Amino acid sequence: MTPITEVEGRRLALSNLDKVLYPASGFTKGEVLHYYATAADVLLPELRDRPVSFLRFPDGPEGQLFFTKNVLPGTPAWVRTAEVPRSEGPARQILVQDLPTLMWAANLVTEFHTPQWRAHAPGLADRLVLDLDPGPPATVVEACRVALWLRERLVADGFSVYVKTSGSKGLHVVVPLVPVASARVSAYAKELAVAAERALPALVVHRMTRSLRPGKVFVDFSQNAAAKTTATAYTVRARGEPTVSAPLAWGEVERCGGVGDAGLLVFRAPDMAARLRREGDLFAGVREPGRAGLLPGA
Repeated sequence: MTPITEVEGRRLALSNLDKVLYPASGFTKGEVLHYYATAADVLLPELRDRPVSFLRFPDGPEGQLFFTKNVLPGTPAWVRTAEVPRSEGPARQILVQDLPTLMWAANLVTEFHTPQWRAHAPGLADRLVLDLDPGPPATVVEACRVALWLRERLVADGFSVYVKTSGSKGLHVVVPLVPVASARVSAYAKELAVAAERALPALVVHRMTRSLRPGKVFVDFSQNAAAKTTATAYTVRARGEPTVSAPLAWGEVERCGGVGDAGLLVFRAPDMAARLRREGDLFAGVREPGRAGLLPGA
């Protein structure tokens, strides 16, 4: 019988809690839900007011993956949604505004992905993101060195700069912005990627062409487009292990790039409770209005 639990007055059916999703570690669906419940205080502020896209992996990362933006069949009536523009016409997407909605969505076994804008202002970005994707044999160590160059450049342009692991093999450099059209953010982000390639030609590539990427870090600026999304800070990823897209201190980036140990920046769901007690929410500043910077020329 499917267990029923009550979360802040909402009754939820939580299914298959003993199901192993990550065979390498034996990490179960119940443990994924436990992680999301314990990380809610830092994850919910990252999700709030942003239309959520779900990457579902109900049979684990080795099973079939489903990416969906639309409101799912069977979504409870109390789950909030928002109308968002699409090229084919407006549609509705889910907003994860509270703990019951988070746990309902977690029961679907999902990564959370969000755009750089909020539902009340579609296409008006309040963040810039640069996805640093190392092409083997490059690793996150090389991505750290690129991130440090980008931080220096962005600070010179007057921005506060934050960084997190992608939860896969790279990093996300994130800048809070005074809201501005996504197209303008995309253009500026491309300028940064091109500048990084010019400054670090042996290390950086700004084009997606796969033949150019081995041994280099691809600075992907495309996720600033209004239609694109990025793995949300603190989401679990559908990888071989239950890794998390974990915010970092810049000292951690410097240390990883300096000593050359990629393992320093791998954080799994079971690690996060202790990390949060120790470090707090390293992305809190991204959401502080006083940290938002003006795009050059704005």
